[in-house]
Amino acid sequence: MSEVKTVASSSASSGEYVPKIVMFCCNWCSYAGADGAGVARFQQPTNVRVVRVMCSSRIDPVHIYTAFLEGADGVLITGCHIGDCHYVNGNDKTLVKYKFVKSMLNEMGLEDNRLILRWISASEGQQFAEFVTEMVEKVKALGPSPLRKEGVI
Repeated sequence: MSEVKTVASSSASSGEYVPKIVMFCCNWCSYAGADGAGVARFQQPTNVRVVRVMCSSRIDPVHIYTAFLEGADGVLITGCHIGDCHYVNGNDKTLVKYKFVKSMLNEMGLEDNRLILRWISASEGQQFAEFVTEMVEKVKALGPSPLRKEGVI
């Protein structure tokens, strides 16, 4: 949890609004996809902070809430494609948690595009880079998160 707090509270120094995005990546597929995007030198924004988890199902809703409360403007969750989970059905559990957390965040007044789930495999480096770029632009258009505590930069 301390890693989520540190990642969410890091800031940029320029005057232009740059959204802070925390991305939870499954170790086996999407983190490897991120690595593939880097190795292939696909361009992607630098304001996304990746938190590697062994399985996307290990992301507790508290981690997501903490990221938002510590200053994240968006949270991305990525994992293995349905049916390809290294832990058999972890991504099925992720989908259930995601729907629950999304409904809770909507009740709190958070826009839909601030929490996104995407399945990305290890061989999809280009899709990873495109997803990150697309989400940064969507969150930037929304502006700072309404859940950000006053005084958090």
